[in-house]
Amino acid sequence: MAPTTELVIARHGEAACNVAGIVGGKQGCTGLTDLGRNQAEQLAARLAAEHAQQPYTAFYTTPRLRVAQTAEIITRTLCLPATIDPDLRGPNHGDADGRPWVDVKTSFQGPPQHGPDRQYASGSETWNEYLYRATAALQKILARHDGERILIAAHGETVEVAHNLLLGLPRNACLRLGFVTDHASLARWQRPTNRFGRIIWQLVSHNDTRHLRPRHD
Repeated sequence: MAPTTELVIARHGEAACNVAGIVGGKQGCTGLTDLGRNQAEQLAARLAAEHAQQPYTAFYTTPRLRVAQTAEIITRTLCLPATIDPDLRGPNHGDADGRPWVDVKTSFQGPPQHGPDRQYASGSETWNEYLYRATAALQKILARHDGERILIAAHGETVEVAHNLLLGLPRNACLRLGFVTDHASLARWQRPTNRFGRIIWQLVSHNDTRHLRPRHD
């Protein structure tokens, strides 16, 4: 039987731009909150336990500050260096970067997915342009690490990209469905070869936050 390819995508911890409702591009993202760092540490501890039992072969991250800080904690805990892939970054927000999301969505009449072929701000990518760019990056990573365990620290949108790709969703599927992805959650895909010789991707888990301790306010 061929080795199983495993793809694990970890969303970053809570960021200041998330709490403030600010569009968190290169300008708007100011990094993790204290809670976000704690979430990243708990996430890293779980990943380290997995890594000790069955090592990850490769670790990728995106350049946005909140993801880079999450990846730094994971790297330190797992002793696994991260490769920055700029094409895995979140959407290019253009003039929306740093503005309140409520203003952007009010002007656009919804989130970017509601008009996937339209710019939601001057200079922004459309949702489908982002999807095409990030999907191509993910496909290259999967081809490069066939039969290996791959860990990616990224954005909620990255999880959506993986699900669109591996579920084979049609263009503009975002108009009728979406995926809830909490901070520091895990999405896990595996591609084993079954006893009939067929290779298929299987979604093992989505929005897995079992490693996070509940808050007591």
